[in-house]
Parts: sequence; structure tokens; C-alpha cells
Amino acid sequence: MSELASKTCVPCRGGVPPLKGQELANFHEEVPKWKVANDHHITREFKFPNFRTALDFVNRVGEVAEQQGHHPDILLSWGRVEITLWTHKIDGLTESDFIMAAKIDQLQSS
Repeated sequence: MSELASKTCVPCRGGVPPLKGQELANFHEEVPKWKVANDHHITREFKFPNFRTALDFVNRVGEVAEQQGHHPDILLSWGRVEITLWTHKIDGLTESDFIMAAKIDQLQSS
């Protein structure tokens, strides 16, 4: 289990600056399969053999999102799931986004 995956998301109350520069790069190293877009959000595409398997994965992601109180944008299509994370309250990335990414990676490998 990655160190990030063992952490718990912390609700953002606003007023916190989004991650930038080396701090952002350090978190990204922990979840290298995710793409950082415009220093604003992270995204990853997952492939599955059929719709049912993709849907099951989305439901498991939903359970973790509810437990963590941190909810991704999810696009589900046949054999494909695209997940995008960012912290809406500050319109940028926080540690919680990378924690969720690590937890989602764990689901995908289980």
C-alpha cells in the first residue's frame, strides 16, 4: 500500500493555495499513472474487458469517494472509465486529490 493510500482525505474549507511546483511534482510521483493537466486537475483512464466490469469499478470508486468525502468526476463508457480529480473549493489540486488517486489505483489493482 502506498503511503498516500493509507491517508484520509481532509475536507478543504477554502483559503488554501492549490499545490504548485515541486510540491505538486512530489505528489504526482506517488501516482505516476495519473496525468496532471494545467496544474489544475489530475486524470486517469482505466480499461476493462466489458461494460459490467467498468461499472463495477465505478461503484467501488463511489464507495471510497463517499467514505472519504472527496468525489471525482467519472466518465463511464463501454470498457472504459475516465476519472478526474481536483478540489472544487479552491479550483485546484490538494493532497486529498492525490490521496483519492492512490486509493483508486489500489482498487484497480485488486
